[in-house]
Amino acid sequence: MGLFSRKPKLPPADRPPLAADERVLAWAAAGNGEGDGVVVATNLGLWLPGRGHRLGWHDILKAVWSGRELTVTPAETLAERDGYTAVVDGTAETYLLLDPGELPHQVRARVTRSVAYTDHQPVPGGAARVAARRAPGVDGLTWTVRLDPGTPPDDEPLLAETDRLVAAARAATAAPI
Repeated sequence: MGLFSRKPKLPPADRPPLAADERVLAWAAAGNGEGDGVVVATNLGLWLPGRGHRLGWHDILKAVWSGRELTVTPAETLAERDGYTAVVDGTAETYLLLDPGELPHQVRARVTRSVAYTDHQPVPGGAARVAARRAPGVDGLTWTVRLDPGTPPDDEPLLAETDRLVAAARAATAAPI
């Protein structure tokens, strides 16, 4: 391959079941200790080996690139509240990427671009991050509250405070009339 050669196209056998309006941005062969697979970044989200569905960019709480490994932490839904979703960190998944190409860059750019607002606040029993994210196919912002590890998820004073924090964040980010 020459200096400006591009990575070959994703082999058809490795292509996930893409939506009609979905296109591949980058991909890399991966291993996670449980067998190999392919990590595929699209305009709508990230396809990880062993998952039968795509993680939307707005559903990824954290993505870390070590230079060899990509670690993705998805959101795990605790509860649907009035106007937002309460979430915690799901199980982090790590993939060794021997020829990552543009994949780490695309993951970072897409996850970052999905965030429109974020604020970390103390809440009863711990702390939480209020976030507004852009989700493909959704008009407006999708609001979440991510509880920090150790914060009790079913505490009524905590839920009242997260309701208040989301309402205040929505008011602060609303366009003036």
